[in-house]
Amino acid sequence: MKDKRNETLAKLLVDYSVSLKRGDVLYLEIKGKDALELGKDVIRLATEKGATPFWYYNDESLGRQWVRSASEAQFKTQAKLHLHLMKKADAYIGIRGSDNPFDLADMPSKQTEMLNKLFYKPVHFDERVRRTRWCVLRYPTNSMAQLAKTSQEAFEDYYFDVCCADYGKMSKAQDRLVGLMKRTDQVRVKAPGTDLSFSIKGIPRVKCDGKRNIPDGEVYTAPVKASVNGAIRFNAPSIHEGFVYNNISLTFKDGKVVKATADAHADRLNKVLDTDDGARFVGEFALGVNPFVLEPMMDTLFDEKIAGSFHFTPGSCYDEADNGNRSAIHWDLVQIQRPEHGGGEMWFDGKLVRKDGKFTDPQLERMFSKENLRGRRN
Repeated sequence: MKDKRNETLAKLLVDYSVSLKRGDVLYLEIKGKDALELGKDVIRLATEKGATPFWYYNDESLGRQWVRSASEAQFKTQAKLHLHLMKKADAYIGIRGSDNPFDLADMPSKQTEMLNKLFYKPVHFDERVRRTRWCVLRYPTNSMAQLAKTSQEAFEDYYFDVCCADYGKMSKAQDRLVGLMKRTDQVRVKAPGTDLSFSIKGIPRVKCDGKRNIPDGEVYTAPVKASVNGAIRFNAPSIHEGFVYNNISLTFKDGKVVKATADAHADRLNKVLDTDDGARFVGEFALGVNPFVLEPMMDTLFDEKIAGSFHFTPGSCYDEADNGNRSAIHWDLVQIQRPEHGGGEMWFDGKLVRKDGKFTDPQLERMFSKENLRGRRN
C-alpha cells in the first residue's frame, strides 16, 4: 500500500508541483533514510519524462558534523558549490524525512547564524526560491509520528490524506479567498493574548495550492512593513534550530517587535530576532486552510496549513508578496483560532470574516471542507 501511495505522491510532485518537462534539470535533496523510497520514485518518474535529476542524500546527523566546526570560509565554499548546482536547475524538490529534528539543538548560535546567512540565504532564499520551480515536503517518519503523538501506521494514513488532497479544487477555493483579501486594507486579529492590527494594502495576495509545499493550503501576503501594532500570542509550539518554543508573545510598535517572550528560551528567542535589521519586522501574513491538518506537531510545513489558523512571520518577505523586508530568517509562527485552542476573530476592514476558525462566508467554508478537497491516496 505504501509503495502505491509513494508513487501517487511522486507523480503529484513531478507532474503538478514542479511541472517537470523534457530537458529540465531537477535538483533533488533527500533528507533521511525513510525518504529514500519516495526519492527513488521521483528519480524514476523524472527520468521517464526526459528530465535530468541531480540528487544527493543529506540529514541533520551528517550536517551537524559540518556545522559544529565549519569556518566562515568553509560555509562560503559549500554555498558556492551548491549555488552552482542550483543555478543549473530548473526545478527543486526537497524530501525531508530526518530521524531527529533536534540534531542541531546543541550547535553554537554563531555556527547556526553562519549556516543561515552564508549558506541557506544565497543558495535557497536568493536563488532557489526566487528562480526555480520548487516544492518542499516532509516524509512520514517514526519521529514525526511521535511529534504527532500517534502510531507510525496511523500517522502514515493521516499523512497521505493530507498530502494527496485535491489541489485543483483547493486552488479554486483559494481564488475566492484571494479575491476577499485583495479587497482588504486593514486587518485586525483578536484572540486570547492577542489584539493586533495592520494593513495589507498594495501587497500581492498569493495562493499556495501544492506548487511550493506538500502538504499545502494557505493564502499569504505581507503586512505593510511599519503598519503592525499591538500584541500577539502564538499557541502552536515551534521548533527553531533544535529548540522548542511555547507561547511566544510578540509586542509590535510601528512594525517592529519591541518585546518578545516565551515560556522558555526567551534569551535565545531575542537573539534570533536580533539576527539582522529585518528580523524584528514581519515578512508574511497567511491563512491556513487545509481541512486535513487540524493539530500542531511542531513541523512548520504541516502546522502553517492548519485549518482555522494563521501565521505571522518575523523575517524576510517573499518576492511574490514584497513588503520590502529582508532578513536571513523567516520564522513562521502559528496561532490556531478554533474553539478547542481558545477561539479568536479575524476582521477585514471592520467586517468579521472568520470566527473561531470558520469563515463567515458559508460558500467559502464549504469550498475548504474535507468533503470537497479529499483526493487520491493510491
